[in-house]
Amino acid sequence: MNKPQNFFHLHLISDATGETLLAAGRAAAAQYKHARAIEHIYPLIRTEKQLDKVFEDIDEEPGIVLYTIVDQHLAGLIDSRCAEMGLPCVSVLEPVLGVFQSYLGTPAGRRVGAQHVLDAEYFRRIDALNFTMEHDDGQSPGDVDEADIVLIGISRTSKTPTSIYLANRGIKTANIPIVLGVPMPESLALATRPLIVGLIASAERVSHVRQNRVLGMTTGFDSQAYVDRATIAEELAYARQICARHNWPTIDVSRRSIEETAAAIVALRGKTR
Repeated sequence: MNKPQNFFHLHLISDATGETLLAAGRAAAAQYKHARAIEHIYPLIRTEKQLDKVFEDIDEEPGIVLYTIVDQHLAGLIDSRCAEMGLPCVSVLEPVLGVFQSYLGTPAGRRVGAQHVLDAEYFRRIDALNFTMEHDDGQSPGDVDEADIVLIGISRTSKTPTSIYLANRGIKTANIPIVLGVPMPESLALATRPLIVGLIASAERVSHVRQNRVLGMTTGFDSQAYVDRATIAEELAYARQICARHNWPTIDVSRRSIEETAAAIVALRGKTR
């Protein structure tokens, strides 16, 4: 009996940025913990000449081929080339488009890169990103009421990456650190527009993350107290007290990815609207 490979090549061919493919490929690959996907991404493939170069690479390192190509001629070429090489090949969007066409009763317009149109939604995301960067780590607390969401929490509870992820979805997000014994900005308590969410984690998790950051700290920084679990437990208790006092919801990020934390926040936002 042959032993299963501990890795495989995953070829992602797109006529746009490849983000859709990357997300789909990684979601599927994550189900196979004993096999690591080696990703080969080919964005902006829109001609036969470009496709020929792609298949030269695939020939050298054969594997699974996923693609999102709107041009049906190029899509047909991918299917036929993969069939000749004996490789599995899937058009990721085609089954979805089929469902849409069946339900809506009209074929798709098949516009290349249609999800990246510079429309009002695009500029809303840019505006949200600018706001979030300007309000990172407690900056500009005076106009925090302009935010859609405010994340608070002690150091290393994923406030910044979660804020940026939400901003990429067009949600203006500010984040403010909680420091033991230091009161929160008065403007936060007075804010009426944003959803304010406290991010917490286990002391063990925070200590582990902080230990990986200590090397980059400046001279004179008390690294021992920074990673001490008893001190962190005090910080977390203080954070919980603040949230309880103001009736702000909390989310434990100990075992959540950034994406899962963001999804939980969006769900909370939907309930409070």
